[in-house]
Amino acid sequence: MKLRITLFLIALSTYCFGQDFGTIKGTLLDKETEQPLAFANIIVKDAAIGTISDFEGNYIIENISPGTYTLIYSFIGYKNVEKPGISIGPGDTKEIDISLQASASALEQVVVTSVASRSSQTALLLEQKGAIEIKENIGAVELSNLGIGDMASATTKIAGVSASENSGNIYVRGLGDRYLHTTLNGLPIPSDNVENKNIDLELFPTDIVESISISKTFSPETSADQVSGNINITTRELFGSSELSASIKSGINTNSFQNGAAENFKQTANFPDVQFGFYSKDIPTKKAMLHQSWNPTTTSLPIDREFSLTAGKRFGEKLEVLFTGSHSTEFNYREGIYRQYRRNFIHHSFENVEEWFTTVETTGMLNFNYEFNDNHSLSAVSLFINKLKDHIYEAGRNGEGFVFEETNPSENSAQFRRDQNTAQTRLWVNQLIGEHNLGEKNKLDWAIGYNMVDADEPNRIRNEFNFNENEIELGHTGGFQQRKSVQEIDDMEWNARIKDNFQVFDQENTKLDFSLGLNYRNKERNFFSQFFGIQENGNQLELSSLDNLNPVFTPENFNNGFYSIIERPRDTYDGKLESAAGFVMGNYKLGAFSFNIGARYQYSKIKVNYQFGNTSGISNSAEKSYSNIYPSLNIKYALNDRTNLRLAGSKTITLPEFKEIAPFEYVSPTGQVVRGNPNLEASTAFNLDLKWEFFPSNAELISLTGFYKNIQDPINKVQSRGSAGVLSYLNAGEKAEMYGLEFDTNLKLITASESRKYKLDLGLNATRMWHSQDLKENRDENGNLLNTFRYKNLTETGLEGASEWIFNASLNFATTNENKFRANISANYSSDKIYALGSPEIQTQSDLYYNDAIIEQGFVTLNTVISKELNENLQLKFSAKNLLNPKIERTQLVHPTNGTERNETVRSFRNGIVLGLGFSYDF
Repeated sequence: MKLRITLFLIALSTYCFGQDFGTIKGTLLDKETEQPLAFANIIVKDAAIGTISDFEGNYIIENISPGTYTLIYSFIGYKNVEKPGISIGPGDTKEIDISLQASASALEQVVVTSVASRSSQTALLLEQKGAIEIKENIGAVELSNLGIGDMASATTKIAGVSASENSGNIYVRGLGDRYLHTTLNGLPIPSDNVENKNIDLELFPTDIVESISISKTFSPETSADQVSGNINITTRELFGSSELSASIKSGINTNSFQNGAAENFKQTANFPDVQFGFYSKDIPTKKAMLHQSWNPTTTSLPIDREFSLTAGKRFGEKLEVLFTGSHSTEFNYREGIYRQYRRNFIHHSFENVEEWFTTVETTGMLNFNYEFNDNHSLSAVSLFINKLKDHIYEAGRNGEGFVFEETNPSENSAQFRRDQNTAQTRLWVNQLIGEHNLGEKNKLDWAIGYNMVDADEPNRIRNEFNFNENEIELGHTGGFQQRKSVQEIDDMEWNARIKDNFQVFDQENTKLDFSLGLNYRNKERNFFSQFFGIQENGNQLELSSLDNLNPVFTPENFNNGFYSIIERPRDTYDGKLESAAGFVMGNYKLGAFSFNIGARYQYSKIKVNYQFGNTSGISNSAEKSYSNIYPSLNIKYALNDRTNLRLAGSKTITLPEFKEIAPFEYVSPTGQVVRGNPNLEASTAFNLDLKWEFFPSNAELISLTGFYKNIQDPINKVQSRGSAGVLSYLNAGEKAEMYGLEFDTNLKLITASESRKYKLDLGLNATRMWHSQDLKENRDENGNLLNTFRYKNLTETGLEGASEWIFNASLNFATTNENKFRANISANYSSDKIYALGSPEIQTQSDLYYNDAIIEQGFVTLNTVISKELNENLQLKFSAKNLLNPKIERTQLVHPTNGTERNETVRSFRNGIVLGLGFSYDF
């Protein structure tokens, strides 16, 4: 009896204690469109508590002491609303729905956004209406609805943006890697790949991102080392007062389950030493020649999987902490062909190419925000990404492989190649960011960053064989056809920025403010690569299988003198980039006109010391420095409340990169070689944009942009003269021109209402570009030819990476009931683009002996995402990506001297359809 009374008293006291507090909840909507407002602020006045609305505009404030309060609702681009006289009693739950009225007068900023970011789409379009600079964002809400898993895919949803499916490069208005600049929270980040200037955006999962933006016109506060745009990734912060959520996802790539690949999915000889995405075997590559396997391994049931966790909390009113982490494993298998032509004749040919990919990625981000008071705040971000890509490339297993000069036709032997590579990237970014209101008219913000990148290939294995139905022998041309190699990239970078904004005056029809700032960047790279090969010593041992070399490459056979290890001297380079800049900008508003005028002085010095064993022992250095003033102008004229006209002009530069200067030869799995050029020089560009935009409502946009670019000394990837399969970086022309039109629209086809519990939205953009560049020809004073980039009588060509047409479209359906259902279908298309420019092989006979341009053919991708909220905590999501599974194809015109010109495929494959099913739970 005493026990029952005790339990009753405990229950009663618990109940009474819980009833001492009240709750306020509700939904925030746009008054005109009735669309939800995400991430709006709701503050309980004089109680020092509050919250932020979620993606659907819902909010809840719990544990409110009994009393009478005033609630303040605020959101960027909207008029604040105060709701006084809200009485809360013990255990009360008050439901208060609020509609906010847009206020265009609050939106005079220097940023243009056109699609969803952390704020709602409605707020961003209103912000665009009052802004000057042309920039486009895509944020967490839309990324979730589209089912996008990484930032590389996210960028292709923005007007004028396309991606190369094979290289991973992003193209903005047809200009690729070297013409872009990438930042994280406004600070530069280094590349993870010796072949690229910008970091692979696939490294960034959407879980850590608040938004990604692309500025298509130059702003003096960003680096002048760009032509087509600055890509900025903003890391996410805590939503509300606390977060705790987890998700799990599984799926398959249909390619991985065809032709028996699922039962015998290949992985490299390194993969048994991979734990949780980290390659852990600490053995020198030379020692691995005898003490580590040469044979691929296999696994079964290659099922994709992903786990993620997000946890965060606000401590008091000053400190916010957020952690987000994820781990994923993905598999892909693909089949295709590879051919290489030289002087219009076949040089390599493999009709049977197979590739296996296993990608393991682990990501963790820790974010601290501390608000000292209303005027001073400090943020710290630490981001770690580990990505391991295990790749096997095999060509010629069908017995039809051909490599020029490898065997005599009388030997009746085919060629087989296998390349096993485990590439591991570790990226660690640390940033400290401060914001300070030094007065009513003075705002200072600054940031300092320290970045480290290790991008290694610890044990790359290459084998080449000649075989027929009677025998298998080791490839015997070149001396390093049976090899293991190691490559390491270590990047370290310090960078900083500071900007001070002064407001001179702010009157009803006129405003004036100035910004002054400095940027600094110091980047160092250490690179080395070394090959270790196996040489036969005249005693050919019998090979029984293409897939088992372990019984042949044994310590005993080396001790007996059948084989010996040969090594090539290390290829190394040390690169240093130092860049310092200062800028000034002024924003002036006069009636319907708004002006942003600025200039940036930037000094950049690049120095590369290199020593390469694979290019006849070259040891040298290249040093280049550039300094100039880079002006910019942005003008906006508001024709009326719903229509703007904009004009933007600027001057920018494109600096050579370390890998473009250093003459190191990187050999791809296909055997294609890319080599740097110490004589490469920077390009200078002049940019002009004219944009018209119309807002049918606060949630809709129709815009048309015309743009023009004039590039002096454009940099291109070119098929190098006189070297089979070698691509290099050259100033192949004196001038390139590009102009185009961009059309962008976001429309509400069906809006939700009290009787209609669903909505349908359409996003559509299209870009048409025209581009050309001249091909240089240099002659002496007597007219004698010195060198030429012209071939088959061509004096001009298109720009590398530029498509004539780009289309992006998305159709979004969503219900507005309690447990929401969403469905999205999106499509992307970019037309043919030049992968590498052509060039003559014999200068004086360039009409006969040349390699024509390699073209990457256009293709369409189609994705869909369907999600359903099962209750307020649990969500189910199904995704299907690359539904059309198009052929990714590169082609080249070939014109043999004894035949007619024909279009040949030189590379082709399909990426497969990716199906996924996942659950997420918000605690």
